[in-house]
Amino acid sequence: MSTAPLDQPGAVRDENSFDPQRILPFLQASIAGLGAGTMELQQFQGGASNLTYLLKVGGRELILRRPPSGTKAKSAHDMGREFRVMQRLSPHFPCPRPLAYCEDESLIGSSFYVMEKLQGIILRRDLPKGVVYTPEQARRLCLNLIDTLIRLHTLDYRQAGLSDLGKPEGYVERQVSGWCERFGKALTDDVPRCETLMAWIKAKRPADSPQPGIIHNDYRFDNAVLSPEDGCSIVGVLDWEMATLGDPLLDLGNTLAYWVQHDDPPNAQAIRMQPSNLPGMLSRDEIARYYAEKTGRDIGNYDFYYVFGLFRLAVIAQQIYYRYKMGQSRNPKFQAFGIFVTVLSQIAEGVIQKSSL
Repeated sequence: MSTAPLDQPGAVRDENSFDPQRILPFLQASIAGLGAGTMELQQFQGGASNLTYLLKVGGRELILRRPPSGTKAKSAHDMGREFRVMQRLSPHFPCPRPLAYCEDESLIGSSFYVMEKLQGIILRRDLPKGVVYTPEQARRLCLNLIDTLIRLHTLDYRQAGLSDLGKPEGYVERQVSGWCERFGKALTDDVPRCETLMAWIKAKRPADSPQPGIIHNDYRFDNAVLSPEDGCSIVGVLDWEMATLGDPLLDLGNTLAYWVQHDDPPNAQAIRMQPSNLPGMLSRDEIARYYAEKTGRDIGNYDFYYVFGLFRLAVIAQQIYYRYKMGQSRNPKFQAFGIFVTVLSQIAEGVIQKSSL
């Protein structure tokens, strides 16, 4: 690999701006050793849910997270919950160390938290300029990504103090009914109604896994920070806003929903969000078999988990598209999210038509 650039922030979008000097006294009182000085603020452009900023205070770099404006899902935009999850998880699993949480919305218009900045590479749709993976390196990167997910799923959540993170019993049923309900509430007249898709998911819903675990709920390449030295090792996992306790196979299905491989049809390639199509990357089938072998879990026919992951991703895209349509966000990239919903539902329906479930 060549020398890899780090993930870089840019200018703050007007709709997401705030005066960083207003939070400086809070940060100085909450973070030991934080000096005085001019405060600089930039925004990371990746992601479409909670907002992520780079703060520079007296030469020190910090990350600030806050919810977006407009209609919000309480569980996905609870900054205090995400802060507490990382507080308990960081001693046991590679994730950023949280530093300060503020529930006073008068400072920037919302609650927020600040965490340490992990130095490394974050992969988006395509590789950054100057980054090249051989097929052997791409395979190693892929295996490291799945191994880290397996590490999370097999972590003793009781020992980590996360027994109250969620309720594993009835998790699959709640996920199916909950995401179907969310889709109905965010439905607009220019996307598929997904009635057949939702009926299939409800009919094929499996029982809960007898081995619940911590699940990330948005595990993909651009939520993994890679080592700047080798570009293959994972130094930390980001975005714990939807973490909970539940069935790890649903979490695997969520990850597979993002996994567009090199031989997928053009409609899938058009919405690819990560470089999972590189030569050397495992296919979805290979990932499922590898996961089953490493965990000892019986996956069998994983069509349900993959289809549900696709539908859930379509609902998330539709919720964001709804905010855009309702004028709650002016981010121009959200204008295309209705197309994502259409393509994701098409892919899911294609799997259903061929499924033996």
